[in-house]
Amino acid sequence: MAFDLRVPFEKFRCITMTPEFVVEFAKEAIVLTIYLSLPMLGLGLAVGLIVSVFQAVTQIQEMTLTFVPKILAVFLGLLFAAPWMLEKITTFTVHVIENIPIYIR
Repeated sequence: MAFDLRVPFEKFRCITMTPEFVVEFAKEAIVLTIYLSLPMLGLGLAVGLIVSVFQAVTQIQEMTLTFVPKILAVFLGLLFAAPWMLEKITTFTVHVIENIPIYIR
């Protein structure tokens, strides 16, 4: 999934700020946001499911047992995924800033 909003030089003159362009631009930003949040949400879901099964099997109903492992898993996942996430969001931001002169025409 590539988020390349750069416009080829030949198409510079044909971009205008139309409703279709704005909708497509917003769609790309939302898709990138979802794409970046999925690893952390997936880790939280997986750890929550494992903890829930553990609680059901052992009949332990401690509330902090559900939150602490999920928080730790998400923080560890964020630690490992942060460089990738930073690269994706930086690339998207650089492309948007580079194309501002094209967008305002």
